[in-house]
Amino acid sequence: MDQCLTWKGQANRRDLTLRFDISTAQAAVDFRTYLSLTPTPPVYDATEKTYFSSHDHRALSSVGPEEVFDLLSDETTFTRASIPLPTRILDPAVIAPLHRAMRNERDIQITYTSMNSGLSEPQWISPVQFHFDGESIHLRAWSYKHAAYRDYLPIRISKETDFVTRDRSSPLPFDSDWHSLVRLWIRPRSGLSHAQARVVRLEYGFEADTHLAIKTRKALVFYVKRRWRLDDDKARLELEKVEDLQV
Repeated sequence: MDQCLTWKGQANRRDLTLRFDISTAQAAVDFRTYLSLTPTPPVYDATEKTYFSSHDHRALSSVGPEEVFDLLSDETTFTRASIPLPTRILDPAVIAPLHRAMRNERDIQITYTSMNSGLSEPQWISPVQFHFDGESIHLRAWSYKHAAYRDYLPIRISKETDFVTRDRSSPLPFDSDWHSLVRLWIRPRSGLSHAQARVVRLEYGFEADTHLAIKTRKALVFYVKRRWRLDDDKARLELEKVEDLQV
């Protein structure tokens, strides 16, 4: 209801009955509850039997663009369209033993296909963390082969692996990149006109006239740069600097 008033500018009982498959009576109760909570009550139009948001309407909660699109593409829209996203496969036969090894603080042997060499080789790792880049789940683990912390895509781990485990022979080294925070200072790409840069700032939600500051773990900077296309010469944004932060 709150999101209908925020993004569509109007709401009525039918929005609730269709969305949540509830009775008209229950929708009326929910409407009264909402009216008692909102600091900016909507205005009721008896002719259209619809509430319209006031000029000073303030949302009670926020949602992402996916939820807004779903709300705007209601049952009366027959031409809705969105770009299909890549399907990232996750196999529980791979994820479960990795999680068990991580939870029990044990090493585990996997067969991993490298994108650099194309080879599939067995190796010992010690899982420490799963993380998500907005599209894929990655496993961060200590690699005994490389003597360093590496990120692994579970889909490249063969499910035919026996997933043999063993006790850690010694404590793992401190993962300084994971436990270090940095701030990425992002700005509109050089070469844009003043008007173009102003539009880019509006598009990406800049709160200042110059930069957008993003805080993340040092180990995740690569993923931020890739997702924001900060290394793309044709992108509208560019990375000015990475600032180390004290934890």
